[in-house]
Amino acid sequence: MRRLSLLDSMKFSELGYELSEENRVRIGFGWRIPEFPIDRTRGPEFIAQILRSLERVEESFDSAWLSDHMMPWAEWQSPDTDNLEGWTTINYLIGSFKRLSFGHIVLCNSYRNPALLAKMTATLSLLAPGRFILGIGAGWNKDEYLSYGYEFPDASARVEALAEAVQIIRKMWTENVIYFRGKHFSVTGAYCNPKPNPLPPIMIGGGGEKLTLKVVASYADWWNCPNLTVEQYRHKLEVLKNHCERVGRNYEAIKKTWLGCISIAETQDEALRIAKNNPFVAKETRFDAMRSTIIGTPERVSQRLAEFIDLGVEYFIFRFLDFPNMKGIELFTEKVAEELR
Repeated sequence: MRRLSLLDSMKFSELGYELSEENRVRIGFGWRIPEFPIDRTRGPEFIAQILRSLERVEESFDSAWLSDHMMPWAEWQSPDTDNLEGWTTINYLIGSFKRLSFGHIVLCNSYRNPALLAKMTATLSLLAPGRFILGIGAGWNKDEYLSYGYEFPDASARVEALAEAVQIIRKMWTENVIYFRGKHFSVTGAYCNPKPNPLPPIMIGGGGEKLTLKVVASYADWWNCPNLTVEQYRHKLEVLKNHCERVGRNYEAIKKTWLGCISIAETQDEALRIAKNNPFVAKETRFDAMRSTIIGTPERVSQRLAEFIDLGVEYFIFRFLDFPNMKGIELFTEKVAEELR
């Protein structure tokens, strides 16, 4: 029997029917913590805004996420803007908000030795068992690499290094004494105790079709690719499925996640106004932000997200465009989240 799509299930709900557990999929929701302010707010007040939002997020969301950049990545934002370092910030927050899981969206593989990162994660998992997702990617921001003194290899080398790093991390978490010799990294007689229990999921970020998605197929527990429309996401899934077939991986074993911006309001006009006045939409040039952003009333947002869920998305991570206002988070919580779950 065909599993009901979410759009079908929403229609059933409107008719007063309850779906069986067999036809329910538990959808997860995460909040993307802003890494830098867009209004020149300085550090202490910016932190206060984030903490206030997390108090509300903790009531109804599953997780919170932060990127891994040392300075603002957006071309439209001044490089001297206050910017939160990802690992330090997450370590503080995971101890402060104990009902939430935390992760990075995503760590830059080039910035930390993978054996050390495995040890850091194992220690964090001991302190907060089961509440950390290791998000990692190949890295992309050339200006940031060079500003901080990192070499910037070509894309194929960065993805090769990512594949080696994930293998090292898994070995560090599961083997007693670790040896690994690759093209980019080597480990000789390393120990990583205590082991994390449970093992943190490894989420690989990126959508490169020839290289990155092959690494996802081979090694990822979760997959994330930001700012995709439904049509773009469907295409990436087909590519991922083909890679899974080639490497002998169960495609269904990989949790699919969606990351993007959301503008939700009581009226479509108000949601559109918020989006058009936010630089993450109005000034972004690297992708079609207006098309990929979820904009609308609670009903419209539910319909848009249902389209992704029907493709197999199980987890959404949102940047709410009205931050530091919390109306968007509250409206989503009250009128969207429970319906989709």
